[in-house]
Amino acid sequence: MTTFEETLLREIATLPESRQADVLAFVRFLKISLPNEEKVRDDFKDALEDARATVKEFNITQEDIDAEIRAVRA
Repeated sequence: MTTFEETLLREIATLPESRQADVLAFVRFLKISLPNEEKVRDDFKDALEDARATVKEFNITQEDIDAEIRAVRA
């Protein structure tokens, strides 16, 4: 067990039982809210494919993109 884990367990052990349940609920919340790296990577690939399809469908050139950027910055 690492020093961090030992410290965390010592801290939790000093809490009243009702607060220990809160800590457990919070840890579980953190676990389910962590992004799945594989899903994030897949979502990025899908978004990139969609963007490329849009570029192709509307015949958007790099020149078009540059012109839009210049217009926004002006």
